[in-house]
Amino acid sequence: MRKYRKREHIENYLRTTFVGDPMFSDVFLYHNSLPECDFHEIDTSLTFLNKTVNFPLIINAITGGNEFSEDINKSLAEVAKHFNIPMAVGSETIALEDADACESFAVVREIIGDDGVVLANLSGHATVEEAKKAIEIIKADGIQIHLNPAQELAMEEGDRSFKNVLSNIENIVNEVDVPVIVKEVGFGISQDVAKRLYGVGVRNIDVSGFGGTNFLEVENLRSPDNDLSELYSWGIPTAMSLIEVKELNYDELDIISSGGVKSSLDVIKSIVLGASMVGISGEILTYLVHGGYEYTVQYIDSLIYKCKMIMMLTGAKNISELKNLDYKVTGRLRELVDYDK
Repeated sequence: MRKYRKREHIENYLRTTFVGDPMFSDVFLYHNSLPECDFHEIDTSLTFLNKTVNFPLIINAITGGNEFSEDINKSLAEVAKHFNIPMAVGSETIALEDADACESFAVVREIIGDDGVVLANLSGHATVEEAKKAIEIIKADGIQIHLNPAQELAMEEGDRSFKNVLSNIENIVNEVDVPVIVKEVGFGISQDVAKRLYGVGVRNIDVSGFGGTNFLEVENLRSPDNDLSELYSWGIPTAMSLIEVKELNYDELDIISSGGVKSSLDVIKSIVLGASMVGISGEILTYLVHGGYEYTVQYIDSLIYKCKMIMMLTGAKNISELKNLDYKVTGRLRELVDYDK
């Protein structure tokens, strides 16, 4: 059933019509007419999980578990290797239940090689042993533990109990040998949840906010008899989640921005708001399915070039300077975060 469901998720994502607003348009960046730098000297590289990557972009968790998923993961891994950027696999639960599914995940490490960054992925219900196995399958540099109560509730066969997830995450943090990244799947991490995660040792949070892949709609397309459309707008917009988690001012906390990130401005604004890395999944999947590997490479190549343009136009010569840019919060976002900046 999991194999079929994973294919359904991809097919249904491509059928979704609801478009949420991650609220990046309410973040204003200043133009710098005197950038005092050379475009060719702009440096987008940084260190992520103790490895150097060329650009602060993660190909975020998409799929795995069957031949269809394996083909997608092969292509995504080739893209990640081409740009020397991290890649996260989809949930490996299926690989823990079916040994035949392992190769659709392991192929990512085989293609990217030892120098690249690869992230494992399991749900918050995973045991320590399952987490260790998921890491082992792809020789992962880190593991994403995803939180998806809204998605589970939309699934007829989904979980209905979410007790002890926090203590479970604490056990994983304490027992595995790689960093743990806790991520939502598109509904946002609140400031309170970020506090609780930090309190049990989590030092990497992917806010995965509202505005991107809408798993309420994705699951609703699998079970159309139960109309959930009135809930499609549920969630914390990505920009809002970023601002509120960053306001905690935890020195050791690295924030990843994902959820509705599509353009170069979304990427740059994410970093200005406090993200160390930016994750994209749905937009990359769309380019890959509709245009293949070369089309996807063109999209990311153009994305990186335009990000460097914006860096030049703000006077930021590297990612560190980009994080320290001044900005304004406007419109509805300003009202929601009660932000005095």
